[in-house]
Amino acid sequence: MAKLWGYLFLTTLLQKTFESAFSGAEQVTPPPLPILPLPTYSQLKWQQRELIMFHHFGVNTFTDSEWGTGQENPAMFNPTGLDTNQWVDSAVKAGFSLVILTAKHHDGFCLWPSKYTDHSVIKSPWRNGQGDVIRELANAAEAHGIDMGLYLSPWDRHDPRYGNERLYNEYYLAQLQELLNKYGSIREIWFDGAKGSNAPNMSYYFSDWFSMVSELQSTINIFSDAGPGVRWVGNENGYAGETCWSTINRTSLSIGNGSIVDYLNKGDPKGTNWLPAECDVSIRTGWFWHKSQSPKKLSKLLKIYYNSVGRNCVLLLNVPPNTTGLLAEQDVQRLQEFHKAIDVIFSTNLAEGCYLKASSQRGGKGSDFGPEKSLDGDHLWTYWAAGDDDKDKQWIEIGANNGGIKFNVVRIQEAIGLGQRIKRHEIYADGKRVASGTTVGYKRLHRLRAGLVDARNVRIKILDSRGLPLISSIGLHFDPFWNPKRKLLL
Repeated sequence: MAKLWGYLFLTTLLQKTFESAFSGAEQVTPPPLPILPLPTYSQLKWQQRELIMFHHFGVNTFTDSEWGTGQENPAMFNPTGLDTNQWVDSAVKAGFSLVILTAKHHDGFCLWPSKYTDHSVIKSPWRNGQGDVIRELANAAEAHGIDMGLYLSPWDRHDPRYGNERLYNEYYLAQLQELLNKYGSIREIWFDGAKGSNAPNMSYYFSDWFSMVSELQSTINIFSDAGPGVRWVGNENGYAGETCWSTINRTSLSIGNGSIVDYLNKGDPKGTNWLPAECDVSIRTGWFWHKSQSPKKLSKLLKIYYNSVGRNCVLLLNVPPNTTGLLAEQDVQRLQEFHKAIDVIFSTNLAEGCYLKASSQRGGKGSDFGPEKSLDGDHLWTYWAAGDDDKDKQWIEIGANNGGIKFNVVRIQEAIGLGQRIKRHEIYADGKRVASGTTVGYKRLHRLRAGLVDARNVRIKILDSRGLPLISSIGLHFDPFWNPKRKLLL
C-alpha cells in the first residue's frame, strides 16, 4: 500500500509539473503570422547595406564616351596608376560594403583575360598584357573586408557572334562561368536590356543565365528589370516612387521593356514576389569618367539618399575611375562629405531617452511586442506590434520627458522579415500633422517640408496596412543641411 501511495504521489507531482510548464509556455505570446511574400536571407542582407558603389571603367574611359562602338583598339586601355585599393578604401571610408565593376560594357572590351576573346586586357599595354582588373579588385575587396559584384553587358558591339542566338548565348554563358568560378564570392550580378536601336535582333537566354548564376554562387543577388533577386527602380536618377513596395508580380516584368518603368518604380501591394528595388545613379553626369565633368553637390546627393534609401530602396552610386586608374580626388572628397553628412544626421536619435506609448500591444503589457522595442537597435526582428483587435486606430507615440524635441527628420522602419505591411501613415507633432505618406518598408525617411519642429510629443498613426503593422524602429533626427524656406512653429 505504501508503494502504491508513493507511486500515486510521484505521478501527481509529475503531472502538476508538466501542467505548470505547459501553462507557462502558453502565456508567452508568439510573433504574428507573416504576410507573404517574404525576403530571402540574401535579400535581407542586401537591404541592410543601404549603399552600394558602382565603378564604370573600360575603354570608354579613354575615349571620353559613354557607349563605345566595339571597334576600339585595346591598346588604348592603359591606366598606368591603377590602384583598386584606392577604390575600395574610398568606398569603405564612405560607408559602402559592396562594390560592383563593369567587367564588360557594351563595347565588348573585357577587364579580365577571358579565354573566349582577345578583345580584352590581353591586348593592352597595361601590365604588359598580363593584367586583370577584376582579380586586383577582388584582392582589394577581400583585404578591406567588403564584397564585390559584377556587371556583364548582354549587348556586345564587338563580338562577331552577337546576332547569332545560339553562338552568342554560349559565349555569354562561358564568360559567366569564368567570372563566377575564378574570383571568389560574388554578391551581386547585374543584367540589363540596354542596346542601341540598330543592334541586331536576338534573344538572350536569361533563364539559362540566371540558373547558371544560382548554381555557381548560392548567396548572390541577381539584378535586372525582372529580378529575380533585385529589380531596377525604373530610372537612372536615383529616385524611387513615394509609394514603393518590395513586392511585385514578376510575371508582369520583362527585361528591356520601357513600358513598365512606373510599375518598377512603385511595386505592387498585391505582388506575389519579393523583389526590392535598387536605385542607380552616377556621382557625375555620365557613367564613365570625363575630364569636363564634376561630382554632384552634397545637397543633391542627400536628396538622392532621402529618395532612395529613405523610400525602402538601396542606393547604387556610380563613382568612375579616371584614365590613371584612380577615383578622382574631387569625387573622393565628395564621398567623404556625403558620409560625414549622413553620420551627422542619423548618428543621434532624439527619440532615445523619451517615453513611448502605443494604442495597444500584442499580448498585453509585459509581452515582447511593446513600443520600447522600436528603440532597441534591432531593425529587423524586434518590433512594436499592435493588438489583434486594434484595427482602426493604431499609433505609436514618442513623448519628451523634459521640454521639447527639436527635429526635422522622422524615420520609420518595418520588420520586413515578416512582410511589408504599411499602406498609409501620418505623423503628428503636438496634435498637428507634419508629414504623411504611403509605404514604409525597410526604411522611410520624412524630411519635413516645413522645416524644424519643436514638439513635446510625436505620434505616428497607421491608417491602412496589410494585416497588423510591425514597427521595428523609429527615430527623430536633426538634419543641419536641410533649410527649407518655410518654418513650422508649434
